[in-house]
Amino acid sequence: MPNEFQQAVDLLRHVGPGTPLGTLLRRYWIPALASTDLPDPWAAPVRVKLLGEELVAYKDTTGRIALLQEFCAHRRASLFFARNEGEQSPDGQCGLRCAYHGWKFDVTGQCIDMPNEPPTSRFKDHVKLTSYPAVDRGGIIWTYMGPPEQMPGLPELEWSVVPDEQRYVSRRLENVAFTQAVEGGIDSSHASFLHAENGTLWSGYGPDRIGARVQNEGNLMTVDTAPRFFIEPTEYGLLIGARRNTPDEKYYWRITQFVMPWYSFIPGGGGGGPISGHAWVPIDDTTTWTWSMTYHPDRPLTKTEVESCERGHGIHVRRIPGTDLPAQNAGNDYEINRLTQRHMLSLSGIDGTGAQDQAVQESMGPHFDPSAEQLGSSDSAIIAFRRRLIAEARALDSGAATDPSSLDPHVHRVRSAAVVLTQSESWIDATVEQRKAVTRHYAEA
Repeated sequence: MPNEFQQAVDLLRHVGPGTPLGTLLRRYWIPALASTDLPDPWAAPVRVKLLGEELVAYKDTTGRIALLQEFCAHRRASLFFARNEGEQSPDGQCGLRCAYHGWKFDVTGQCIDMPNEPPTSRFKDHVKLTSYPAVDRGGIIWTYMGPPEQMPGLPELEWSVVPDEQRYVSRRLENVAFTQAVEGGIDSSHASFLHAENGTLWSGYGPDRIGARVQNEGNLMTVDTAPRFFIEPTEYGLLIGARRNTPDEKYYWRITQFVMPWYSFIPGGGGGGPISGHAWVPIDDTTTWTWSMTYHPDRPLTKTEVESCERGHGIHVRRIPGTDLPAQNAGNDYEINRLTQRHMLSLSGIDGTGAQDQAVQESMGPHFDPSAEQLGSSDSAIIAFRRRLIAEARALDSGAATDPSSLDPHVHRVRSAAVVLTQSESWIDATVEQRKAVTRHYAEA
């Protein structure tokens, strides 16, 4: 009989149909595709794998979008090879027609034509594929894979409601369990090491040289590399405060928002610049779609800002043209530069925050295995995240709860924050306004 720890680990490892964690995750709207993946009603079907389910997405000629199980109900030929037919087809109906025997399915998954059966047959009325609704919003096609009667409103994450010109979204494949990717996003401690660069590394600097380095956020994170964590459960997830000491006896607070079940907002930037965030969506138990968003709530992104994202700077990565595969990957050791590493220009020797994150996360292996870890006080946010997922999945599975948290779209209207406060100030009270997403575009969503 597995002990309690092993039961918890097993729960966090599996996201497929019928699993406690999979059931929990299916209660939320899921980022499935980029809007550009289905640019028009005549676009070919697109393969999509989410939460262990193999699907195809398509848009019919009336503009409706759906995700269907990939395999035809007849002989299980892939509908990726199906023809997307519109109202001008001979039978006058929109749908995907399987290339094998011609069976045709509409956006609800209902079979609407069986040309290899007698015209008098009503067999098609009894054949239906699994189908999930989909909505195009914020540069992303979202799908809902849970019980239809429990469908929540669309997420109101700030980046998803601003106009297109104020947002840049990218997606990349990551060969890691989604829990490990989320944990990297909410772990403020590693920023002092993995992302340190240009001579601001934690090693080789004594207290006499600290003052000269307190010029920006990156330097503040190298002054005190052992932040103390404060975790506040919220109705949408977790509010995570990482407190660092400054040379003038104040506190530098780096405040991360975790929004259930897989979103985070990144502290930093400031000065009126763009805001960044992530969504980590499980493809299956060992692979993840890593979505990265950079946006400005009040103005279009500049050409320079967009080009920086496209070149893989900051949280984004360079991708192999025409794919969602990172150009820096395990096959080329993420293009690590040992000279850069040796001369202390970078601890990792890897260019780009996103590539650095992916390198260390994938280096752990694709299987989530906390049994081999030794966590410390700096891992408080990771522990809180795991406990939150476990508690909510178990509550749903046992019937102790009918709904998970963060289904109400209004609670998604939050931002991260980074601020220097006196030691007597409350980090929660002092950042209330900074942590509110107040964009006018909510009224238009």
